[in-house]
Amino acid sequence: MTGPESTVDRIDTSRPHPARVYDWYLGGKDNYPVDEELGRHIMSLDPGAERAARSNRWFMQRATRHVVGAAGIRQFLDVGTGIPTEPNLHQIAQRTAADARVVYVDNDPIVLAHAGALLRGTPQGVTEYIQADLREPEKILAEAGRVLDFDRPIALSLIALMHFIADESGAYELVETLVDALAPGSCLALSAMTADFEPENVRRGIEMYAKGGVTLVGRSQAQVGRFFKGLDLAEPGIVSVKDWHPELAEDETSIGEAPVSLYGGVGFKA
Repeated sequence: MTGPESTVDRIDTSRPHPARVYDWYLGGKDNYPVDEELGRHIMSLDPGAERAARSNRWFMQRATRHVVGAAGIRQFLDVGTGIPTEPNLHQIAQRTAADARVVYVDNDPIVLAHAGALLRGTPQGVTEYIQADLREPEKILAEAGRVLDFDRPIALSLIALMHFIADESGAYELVETLVDALAPGSCLALSAMTADFEPENVRRGIEMYAKGGVTLVGRSQAQVGRFFKGLDLAEPGIVSVKDWHPELAEDETSIGEAPVSLYGGVGFKA
């Protein structure tokens, strides 16, 4: 894997990056003034943005616990990993199944620079990192195949990623390509932004990201449901991330009753 020093010149600090803005929302330190500027601007228009980021992170943790515990899946392909923020997915999975194998994928060089934090798993398990973009599904599958057994169930994790890819850029086709490569018993865990709950706040957020050169798409519940085509949705289906299996929560703090404009769901492949 390329060392952190070689990535420095590749990090574009002139434009905000979704992974770094998300890191800023979560109180991380791996972001730049341009990311903080966009984050603060969005929060001035939508105070719920930070709540949404935290709720989304907690959804990932609950979905991982469900997949490991209830479904018994031991392999994970996490695309759009983001900057390491503990607990990371492999830590959640390996607490229950020490032998869990996790492959992380992201396209931001700053994530690569900090990928060492993603690789400290259990001795019995495996954690690896791939520098790639979701728009390169064949590359992701080929490289992940060196670590994961695609003849056995895999949990494909696409957390807060698909709202950065428009329909005309092949959003649904990209997900379908990855899901098609999975064995029966695999699942898709996905969260995506919606304008169903707070249309005006989401519209303003989309405009702010667009000014920073970042595509952002708000999808309806039905449109998010299209990502799960052919899959059997686990209860309670596609709901706001804060309402997905709250009984699986650990170390979560109250965020109040205000809406969280992200849908989440987990669907299994028969």
